[in-house]
Amino acid sequence: MAAFQYTGRAGDGAEVKGVLDAATPSAAAELLMQRGITPIRIAAGGGAVSFDAGKLFKGMFEPKVEPIDVMLFSRQLYTLLKAGVPILRALAGLQESMSNPAMKAILQDVRESLQGGRELSASLARHPKVFTPFYLAMVRVGEMTGLLDAIFLRLYEHLDFERFMREQVKSALRYPSFVIAAMVIAIVVVNVFVIPAFAGVFKGFNAQLPLMTRVLMAFSDFMVNYWYLLAGSAVAAFFGFRSWIGTRNGSLTWDKVKLGFPVAGKIIQKATLARFSRSFALAFESGVPLTQALSNVALTVDNVFVAKKIETMRETVERGETVLKSAIASGIFTPVVLQMIAVGEESGALDEMMQEIAEMYQREVEYELKTLAQQIEPILIVFLGVMVLVLAMGIFLPIWDLGKTAFGK
Repeated sequence: MAAFQYTGRAGDGAEVKGVLDAATPSAAAELLMQRGITPIRIAAGGGAVSFDAGKLFKGMFEPKVEPIDVMLFSRQLYTLLKAGVPILRALAGLQESMSNPAMKAILQDVRESLQGGRELSASLARHPKVFTPFYLAMVRVGEMTGLLDAIFLRLYEHLDFERFMREQVKSALRYPSFVIAAMVIAIVVVNVFVIPAFAGVFKGFNAQLPLMTRVLMAFSDFMVNYWYLLAGSAVAAFFGFRSWIGTRNGSLTWDKVKLGFPVAGKIIQKATLARFSRSFALAFESGVPLTQALSNVALTVDNVFVAKKIETMRETVERGETVLKSAIASGIFTPVVLQMIAVGEESGALDEMMQEIAEMYQREVEYELKTLAQQIEPILIVFLGVMVLVLAMGIFLPIWDLGKTAFGK
């Protein structure tokens, strides 16, 4: 048995932290699910950690479960459940047809857990690296409402949309990434080879060099002589940042900052609100009480800052306010969306309005992703122009001054 520190959400949406003893992280997740806590983060806490090289290399080369495996699993399970196939028989059939050994082993474990009397959500929670808190929360909604088949169809659509966004982002960022990489290489080459060659000439002028030239020469000397400090600082900053966003305050601050990014912020916000609207519409349509639906949906947005706003909405609704007033107080919805929420509340078709909001946000995200490269390109051009201007001023101003002096003589 080992001690695991965990962070999760209780049934009322409140954050829960603590330590429990379990054999594996999967077993710890199962214990939490049995207590009505949805795990968000589980980490080994305390005790010596042994290093097993054989286990390390085995884990590196073992097949892993890919997002496409979970997506296909959701679609196939929906089809079987819709056809009336019992869940255990459906899982057995999917296990036999799976080509990924890792996914096949997970389905075997889920089947055994179900045969032991556990719920499907608790069985899936034994594998937190494969099934996200969003996935587990949606499955729990399906269990509560008896609409597992519809839930798995919505999960498939959600995962397919996430895959589409990832592919669009990769396609849109391919050109900017190439330009940025080329600029970084150019900066390194200029500072390591070009500026040191000019430095000897500049020092022979025996004159006061321009400020820009002195700054470039100082930075070049530092990069050449103390490159290991730059590399070490970059590595330390990377791991320090990863550790910081792993904390509650760090993730909250970072998720809030992400929404304010010049180009990507609005895409992140719209994608997050599309996920919230779709999940809320499904939960509300399935008969989940309003406050409980908001608590479950807060686990699905994948943004701690927005999740906190949704929790505030839930608290406002619990005090007797309408969804519209709570949405206005949250400050994360546009006037058009607020108007649609108002119409939905007045007409008693809030779930339909939220579904339309989700589709509207999804269309906007698709458009933003398609034009992402065109939006980033002007920023890159401006940055490239500034870099060229700085280098030109630093390198050629002294030569220009020398030319004027020689001409004046």
